[in-house]
Amino acid sequence: MFEVSDIYEEPLDAFMIWMKDAGYTMYTIKSYMSDVREFLVSIKGKPLEQVKKLHVMSYLSSVRERGVSDATRNRKHAAVNCLFKALTELEMLERNPAAGVKKSKTEKNKTPTYLNEQELLRFFEAVRGKYRTRNIAIFLLMAYMGLRIGEVHALNLSDFNAEHRTLNVFGKGRKWRSLPIPEPVARMLELAVSERLQPRRAKEEALFTSQKGRRLSIRNIQLIASETFERFQADVPELQRISYSSHKLRHSFATMLLRKGADLRTVQELLGHSSIQTTTIYTHVTNREKEEAIARLEIQLPIGV
Repeated sequence: MFEVSDIYEEPLDAFMIWMKDAGYTMYTIKSYMSDVREFLVSIKGKPLEQVKKLHVMSYLSSVRERGVSDATRNRKHAAVNCLFKALTELEMLERNPAAGVKKSKTEKNKTPTYLNEQELLRFFEAVRGKYRTRNIAIFLLMAYMGLRIGEVHALNLSDFNAEHRTLNVFGKGRKWRSLPIPEPVARMLELAVSERLQPRRAKEEALFTSQKGRRLSIRNIQLIASETFERFQADVPELQRISYSSHKLRHSFATMLLRKGADLRTVQELLGHSSIQTTTIYTHVTNREKEEAIARLEIQLPIGV
């Protein structure tokens, strides 16, 4: 078994530099590096200038055969495509063999899983533990302000303006957005800041810190959410449980806004979507709402029918 780092050390280092220079988040960099290493293992030491479209498709086909989702397959494709794009821009390669490979078609009409207001209350009641205040504040930012998990992770103390009740969020595409904070959320944030552990590193600006005083990692937030969702569904038979994740809180935020009559463009801005098409997945309606809409129709049939 060959070592990927030994054979492809220079292109991997170059790719890392390219991503950092392009402003990719550390979470994306880590994911892409892992995917790229997996791809490099699949080509078995072949020089990158000899890699063809067929090799990329073969790798992605093997990924699909493992049963991963179309979304994961597309992320791995994006990582490999980025690798070759970086190396061509850095003049280390002349072409990108991944550029012509098509993405998998994901389910565009799939209804996002979300929690309604009553379910959200039960979810927050399921938050337990020593750092309950901090964790409730984190989940409030997702459920009632629509933040992504990576955006919560990246928040600094200076991003929270308690006086004006605003939060500056650094989102996808290296774009900042300023969000108004609902009063109950602002109160919980202030409480979380007052209980925040003093970081060991003097320059640690993270809004949310771990028990070691370091910036709370994305993985830790995911684990806390997973444990809370387990308690939230403790009374539900195992086969009937829904596969929730922290991202479902963001789905809940978007769904609640639209159901209360918020303008689609406003929701797009609040969520930090670059395209309004992404926001339209939240315009789903329940069967009950469909029945109520149909029930409003006054249907008249001709006599004798």
